[in-house]
Amino acid sequence: MIWKIDRTRLITPALIVSFVLLWHFYVTWFGVSKFIIPPPLEVWDALVDLLTTPSTLRHTWATLYETIVGFVFASVVGVALGTVLGKTPWLERAINPFIVATQVVPKVALVPLFILWFGFGPESKVVVAAVLAFFPILTNTVLGVKSVDSGHRDVMTVLNANRWQNFLSLELPSSLPAVLAGMEVGIVLSIIGAVVGEYLGGATGLGYLLVASMNNYKVGMLFAVILLLTVIGFVLYLFIGGLRRLVIPWHESAAINSRAAMV
Repeated sequence: MIWKIDRTRLITPALIVSFVLLWHFYVTWFGVSKFIIPPPLEVWDALVDLLTTPSTLRHTWATLYETIVGFVFASVVGVALGTVLGKTPWLERAINPFIVATQVVPKVALVPLFILWFGFGPESKVVVAAVLAFFPILTNTVLGVKSVDSGHRDVMTVLNANRWQNFLSLELPSSLPAVLAGMEVGIVLSIIGAVVGEYLGGATGLGYLLVASMNNYKVGMLFAVILLLTVIGFVLYLFIGGLRRLVIPWHESAAINSRAAMV
């Protein structure tokens, strides 16, 4: 049996190796200070130290907790409110300016206010994570509900379906692709919100480790924490992508991703 090697699977590892080599040669040839960009081996050693330090698990769990809880709150409120607004055009027109106004305000400017209201504990970070994740979930839900095919609505009307049956059988399945697309964006913004909240308040979380590493001039550890956050964010994003294939396997986007994973 002849095994075929898919060249597209080799592109990502090749790009990663090329990036690391370019990084190494750049800091070596140009004599870049370790306080600006540490060499890859130093970052790797710092990452090993980070992963073998017992307190890292506590900090990682704190950031994960704030991210997931904030994302869940944003998803529940965003989907519920988005469904109502999508089905009620006049209410959407009335509330939309207020929703947009809350989103154009820089969220970093609101973090001190959230800390004042909710304290230095995880509650303030959960709120920041939820606020950042809320808007894309809400807007995608509204778009999904409003994009239900009119012909399908006519079929449900002919079948004498009530509002609840119409929602469960037509509107919910039709809007799920847009909702899950919003969740993919929301989970990324949620972890950003949790880390930003940890910058300015509290003594736990990976965001706190970033600030502590910067204050102690441990640049290698700073890069290591960034790598750990990147991996966590990537795993959470893949989880939502897997949820898409599980919940809407019939949709074209899920089918394309499934075929790509099988290649």
